[in-house]
Amino acid sequence: MERKRKVLIVDDQKVNLAILSRLLSPAYDILTAENGSAALDLLERCGDELSAVLLDVIMPGMSGYDVLAQIRQNARFKKLPVIVVTQPDGSNDDELKALELGATDFATKPYNGKVLQRRLQNMIDLRETSEYAKTVEKDPLTGLLNAEAFAHSVTMMLEQNPDVEYDLICSDIERFKLVNDLFGKAQGDNVLCYVADIYRENDLHDCVYGRVSGDVFGLLMPSCRVSEKVLKNFTSEVAKYPLNITLALKSGICRVDDRHLPASVLCDRAILAADSIKGLYDRYVAYYDDGMREKMLREQFIIDNMRPALANGQFEVFLQPKYGLAHEKVAGAEALVRWLHPEMGFMSPGEFIPLFESNGFITELDMFVWDKTCEYIREWINTYGTYVPVSVNVSRVDICNPDLPKILLDTLNRHDIEPCRLHLEVTETAYTENSQQIIETVGLLKGMGFAIEMDDFGSGYSSLNMLSELPINILKLDMKLVQRDLVNNGSRSIVSFIISLAKWMNLLVVAEDVETHEQLSALRSMNCNYVQGYYYAKPMPEKEFIKYFEAQQTIIDDMLA
Repeated sequence: MERKRKVLIVDDQKVNLAILSRLLSPAYDILTAENGSAALDLLERCGDELSAVLLDVIMPGMSGYDVLAQIRQNARFKKLPVIVVTQPDGSNDDELKALELGATDFATKPYNGKVLQRRLQNMIDLRETSEYAKTVEKDPLTGLLNAEAFAHSVTMMLEQNPDVEYDLICSDIERFKLVNDLFGKAQGDNVLCYVADIYRENDLHDCVYGRVSGDVFGLLMPSCRVSEKVLKNFTSEVAKYPLNITLALKSGICRVDDRHLPASVLCDRAILAADSIKGLYDRYVAYYDDGMREKMLREQFIIDNMRPALANGQFEVFLQPKYGLAHEKVAGAEALVRWLHPEMGFMSPGEFIPLFESNGFITELDMFVWDKTCEYIREWINTYGTYVPVSVNVSRVDICNPDLPKILLDTLNRHDIEPCRLHLEVTETAYTENSQQIIETVGLLKGMGFAIEMDDFGSGYSSLNMLSELPINILKLDMKLVQRDLVNNGSRSIVSFIISLAKWMNLLVVAEDVETHEQLSALRSMNCNYVQGYYYAKPMPEKEFIKYFEAQQTIIDDMLA
């Protein structure tokens, strides 16, 4: 049964109270007051429960006008519907005075029951609809405008102030995911509410602000307010949040030059600017520019073309040889994907791989690489009676796929290949993001006969704990350690220590991106097993790689095969 709304009737005539109560009680719970003081007392005690007030203006002592004035001066009741009632011989001035004091509607005695009921119901419905709309507009956690309401408010502000120049700013909390992971979602919610309070407590009376998404907050501000100064204050306040890690607010500013652009597009541009300074500890603000727009369009082009490219054979698997330092012969290879677009030409893997990892397409591309690599290995065995083991990448997305072992086995069976002939490269970043998952999956894959290579070791997340927990066979040194740090004696000691540790753990070591004789000599002196890089050979199509078979009388087959 629907709850009855409560209505307060204020009249000094008992007969009027009785008439109105009898008229309205079938639809409403009725409270009554015979004078202004009693009415205000009732409002103070249960005003939040009231849906409307019927108020007689002609009363001895405190008049209805005085009561109405006090109702409207109280923030709790500013929007409470009030119907003012008076005698039929009242002047127009009475009605005007009541409306000026904030009356919602005006009625005269004697009452037309049906008309009064309809007026009362319309007022209550209008108020509740308005309040509901405001509730729907609010983000339930922070109380700020939600994304839709923020976008609408931005559009209205721009339309209503055509001569004012504006900046649209989007700010997000860098490493916010880490807050949730380390301290729990409740603490993460507290951080979001803390940031929301910073917006509320600043002088943003001529601005629009809200929570755009997740940990992203939006702000439309007149450009004359000097956005950078305001944002610097925001950043300082956010950094004060009492947590064991320092929070940083990264903000992107998009100057509103084209008012025909949707608010969502302006937000996207501001977020793009904010993303450009993530990881840069000395910058907290960046302005959107056309270069960022070109980057965004380029990324969208890649996303739009990725599936047609796979279907039309634009992706190709290249192979880069791995050389054994003991004999300087090919001992293995790494499969690397290349994209040759018919119009754009060569597409850099550094450009499209991160995009594919973020949108999930990397799994489909990896499966293509796995299948093509097994096809190559089968062809080598059929043609030459031998092969070199080839390593393929298993992305962070793949390692969390519960069907990964089955997918790999199905691929091997399709080409009649044994697991030991396909090495699987997993990254150490995958371990830091989901250590238990990768430990279980890698253990299962190794038990099936696959050789496991740890890629990019030393990229910044490494831990000895990882080496002790992961059942790997081969350690691949991160290219930065090889390319840059081998010339530094301190870093050379680090590389030497890693190689010695790997040997102690019965792991083979591959150094990536070896480009100079100096690097090669240093690695050889440290007893590194294998090297890979431009010093010997760049990644090449399979037909060129075959020449290494033909030029090398004996295929060195010692990488766990």
